[in-house]
Amino acid sequence: MVVLEAGPRFDFDDRPEQMERSIRPAHDDLSVWEMGGQRDDYSTAGEQFYPLNRSRVKGVGGSTLHWQGMVMRLHEADFAGAHPNDDPAWPIDYTDLQPYYAEAEQALGVSGAADNPFAPPREGPFPMPGFEPSYSDSLFAPACERLGIATHSVPNARNSEGYDDRSPCVGYGTCQPICPSGAKYSADHHVAKAEDAGARVIDRAPVQRLETGGESDEQIEAAVYATPDGTEHRQEARYFVLAAGGVEIPRLLLLSRSPAHPDGLANSSGAVGRYFMEHLFAGAGGTLDRQTRQNHVGFITSESHQFYDEPGQAVEADGDGETVVPAADGPLSPIKLEFLNYAGPSPVEQALDAETWGDELLGDLRAAYGTHIAMGGLVGQPPRAENRITLDTSTTDDHGNPVPEIHWSWGERVRRTIERANEVQHAVLDELGVDVGWTAGPDSTGPAYHHMGTTRMGTDPSESVVDPTLRIHDLDNCWIASSSVFPTAGSMNPTLTIAALALRCADELDGRL
Repeated sequence: MVVLEAGPRFDFDDRPEQMERSIRPAHDDLSVWEMGGQRDDYSTAGEQFYPLNRSRVKGVGGSTLHWQGMVMRLHEADFAGAHPNDDPAWPIDYTDLQPYYAEAEQALGVSGAADNPFAPPREGPFPMPGFEPSYSDSLFAPACERLGIATHSVPNARNSEGYDDRSPCVGYGTCQPICPSGAKYSADHHVAKAEDAGARVIDRAPVQRLETGGESDEQIEAAVYATPDGTEHRQEARYFVLAAGGVEIPRLLLLSRSPAHPDGLANSSGAVGRYFMEHLFAGAGGTLDRQTRQNHVGFITSESHQFYDEPGQAVEADGDGETVVPAADGPLSPIKLEFLNYAGPSPVEQALDAETWGDELLGDLRAAYGTHIAMGGLVGQPPRAENRITLDTSTTDDHGNPVPEIHWSWGERVRRTIERANEVQHAVLDELGVDVGWTAGPDSTGPAYHHMGTTRMGTDPSESVVDPTLRIHDLDNCWIASSSVFPTAGSMNPTLTIAALALRCADELDGRL
């Protein structure tokens, strides 16, 4: 097996230095993982600007080097298309993926507790115990209880105890963009295991195009990749798997056009690049008249899925039956609510960026730190054909290829759902007594950097790119293992579903080999 990786290898021993660089004001998250420059150029179009490079990584381990580490399963209703009635159903259901979800949790190392009353059925416990609720979670819990809102733990792909030769979390708190201890899972761990088993990984080898052959041009013969000196090489294989994410996969297929495939490879349906979906952040926060211990934990430990399958339900105060948030009118996307453990300014970043010293600096830190608190949440987009990845021929990368152009808009349902999430968040914050100072709403928010839908899965080759086994309809020997195959976005972080689909795809290929 040969793996072609566009980016470099990163030395694990460099992570403490990367962490230090990430918290200094002279640097940003992009420099930590060497993103930016002509190699990573892109353009945006449509109603909304899309900051593509903000949270992606090209390198061995990919964006799992940078990710938050939250790993939820999609709900049964997500697969059934049972949320708003204009969302398509997946060609597989939850039971098809359930054993692979369990396998993925074991492979990544997930810490969790079976206390979520809204979660889909499980077949057993998580590999590791869940993390205890943070101090600020304990402040939210009674306010939510008075409003009849259930809170529960968050499954995290980070070690609550030693697991798979990786240490338990030691509390650096810099989970994004860097985990120096390795307690948070990153895919370079499995790359090392694959190499130990005989796989060959070629880094700094971006694939330029896929070449087809045979009588009907329905098989890929080779992946053409470039080395840092610009030399092109051909990697031939019996089977190919594309796993470069929801932007670079459609870009590669569009770059692989030929006389036999004039609209791009695998694009007889015209769906390659279309139905780009994202999760939008909804949030609100402010200050309390007591300590909240902000920024002691770099990840989320409590959330609520109560408004996921029923986002329009009313919120009522316990005891007197007062309606705090009335039931919603019109279809909404699922809402996943989060209780943030990293609200307000970080004292380390404040100190590093300060122009004061000594007692004056200490006074400034004490005035700005310790009382902040906030909620967040995710809202998924419905699939829209006009949201898509195309090629921008006016801008080229370092190998002369057109860069991806992202056409992105939200639609009324997304805006309405973000407003709904903000209403629930404000109700909780008001019940807690928070002086609300900011709201990330429809006019002041952005993406969660979850790229989905651009090579969608389906049974009809005229409307989709891959079949339920993830094999490309138009090709006999190529599969796609990525969130790009999602027919719908849901509102759950997608990584665990990506891993489960990849394991299911691996079983399919193993049977053929």
